Amino acid sequence: MTRTITARPRTLVLLLLAALGALLAGAAPASAHAALTGSDPAQGVVVQQPPARVSLTFSEKVAMNGDSLRVLDPKGKPVQTGAPDNVRGTTYAVRLKGGLGKGTYTVTYEVVSADSHPVAGAYTFSIGAPSRTVVSGSGPTVGGGVVGGLYQVGRYVSYAGYIVLVGGAAFVLLCWRRGAGVRALQRLVVGGWLALTAATLWLLLLRGSYTTTGKVADVFDLGLLGQVLATKPGAALVSRLLLLAAAALFIAVLFGTYQRREEGAEKRDLTFGLGIGGLVVAAGLATSWAMSEHASVGLQPGIAMPVDVVHLLAVAAWLGGLTALLVALYRAPAGTPVEAAAVRRFSRLAFGSVVALVATGVYQSWRQLGSWSAFTDTRYGQLLLAKIALVAVMVGLASVSRRWTGRLADQGAEGERAADEAGTEKESVTAAKPTAGQDTAAMGTGTADTAGQELATADADASDPGPTAKDSGDSRRAAQLARQRAAVDAARRKRLRDGDAGRFGLRRSVLAEAAVAVVLLAVTTALTQTEPGRTEQEAKAATGAVTAPTNGSLSLSLPFDTGGADGKGVVALDIDPAHAGANSLHLFVRKPGGQLFDVPEVKIALTLEAKKIGPLSVAPEHITTGHWSADGVQIPMAGDWKVDVTVRTSDIDEVTVSKNAQIG
Repeated sequence: MTRTITARPRTLVLLLLAALGALLAGAAPASAHAALTGSDPAQGVVVQQPPARVSLTFSEKVAMNGDSLRVLDPKGKPVQTGAPDNVRGTTYAVRLKGGLGKGTYTVTYEVVSADSHPVAGAYTFSIGAPSRTVVSGSGPTVGGGVVGGLYQVGRYVSYAGYIVLVGGAAFVLLCWRRGAGVRALQRLVVGGWLALTAATLWLLLLRGSYTTTGKVADVFDLGLLGQVLATKPGAALVSRLLLLAAAALFIAVLFGTYQRREEGAEKRDLTFGLGIGGLVVAAGLATSWAMSEHASVGLQPGIAMPVDVVHLLAVAAWLGGLTALLVALYRAPAGTPVEAAAVRRFSRLAFGSVVALVATGVYQSWRQLGSWSAFTDTRYGQLLLAKIALVAVMVGLASVSRRWTGRLADQGAEGERAADEAGTEKESVTAAKPTAGQDTAAMGTGTADTAGQELATADADASDPGPTAKDSGDSRRAAQLARQRAAVDAARRKRLRDGDAGRFGLRRSVLAEAAVAVVLLAVTTALTQTEPGRTEQEAKAATGAVTAPTNGSLSLSLPFDTGGADGKGVVALDIDPAHAGANSLHLFVRKPGGQLFDVPEVKIALTLEAKKIGPLSVAPEHITTGHWSADGVQIPMAGDWKVDVTVRTSDIDEVTVSKNAQIG
């Protein structure tokens, strides 16, 4: 029967779309993932007097240790004294030694944001005049390398284990109670528990090295482990382990007492109790992620954390239940195939999960992005678009599965029952044969003639060793025949089950869904490690926009794309004092993510078109990674100057970007 969309679902869809537009159209203060939003001295400036301290301001509170904030002189020697202090709000400072000489100084920072992610970077400022420096401008690297890769694997396995554990148990309790006795489903759920437990222990060990040194040798450093246990992420991992102990008890009851209990009021009560207990444990496990990641900081954490828990539960019910259904379709014994009713119940569960995912996903997208442009201008937005596309593909495949579910052949079940009756009748006839030889002939060919049967009987009588031995032999042959009959019966049931076109089509569509789900889980894991688009855009706005500071200097931001490898980035050009006469120029080249990097060549040209002056060419000197400068650049008069910056990223990839600026 063809179904049409009624007014009620259509209204729901329109309301969701309206909510999506309203939420994404707004903008609000910063979200999660710490980003450097200010510094004193500022990046690239030249100060005449040595500062007494260096201060950094982040988009949220961060965790620091004694070496988190360092200031290095042109020779690479540290000049800070003592540990950094939280002077106010999200601003942290470290004092400097007295009597610092002229030259370019490098500030490096290595902190852990409130949502548990390590953040590192570096910038330079100069005293008196810029100079060469032996320090790399790229800053320390945290969260990468071998330890970073292992940590990401642990995160993926932990998410996968949670999804399989929760979704598999939900499938058994809510969709297919008979599945509690299916060995393949038992192994699936227990495997999810083992994967989540092992991954949690793995993350706990790696956490210290991941957020500090990045060295494999420090993975088993008990001192670092003690520091991790004192942090919010460490407490979340420990609480997850405690909840996994409760989950082990739940699994033992589900696949022990529950699956042995006969259907009736007592089993229904046990189902209800397991459902409530399982939901509490599953929500608690989900909270261990919500309390230590993006949802716990930034905008509206009191709302974001429960929403994140619901989101994780919906993902587990959908993807984990899908995995359990796939296992049931392929690995369930022929005698207990998954029924069409169970598949329909899962279809309803999956639909409810998708609705919850859409609702919570809309809120999370608004919270982490804040604007439509962040979808395409930030890595977080691009990953989110990929996730949305994958979810759409899965929903499409789910609709195909839903159609196959409707076709799960009742005639297949009827055919199986008919075959069972035929098999029973055949066994009755065979059992009526008077001799073991005739039994064997019936099992071997089913068409032995009378003469053959008589010959077999005669041979058996001639070799009869006696009543006791004969009885023993008959018992063994009877047991062997019973096993053969059971094997033949199981094979016949499997052929009948697999011959059902509806079941075969459902298998293929569910398998395709599961394949997409694996990729979807990988993208989701990457999202949890990526700086939210809202924070990334605000950090860029704080450091890269065209500004006119009170000291008269001018800053320009010029995005470029040469079209080659590593061809995209942003040029930040500072002109000081931006008046007629001698000026200092500082040029910084950054990747889209904000990291400084070197290019083979940069050139600057200044043109005052109204007075037909220029272009005045400037060849800046390379100072350090991603930083060039030029002193004594003469600008003959005030006006609206056109600034051209040429960036070459390879022998053949080059582009010139321009922007007008009022100088003087």
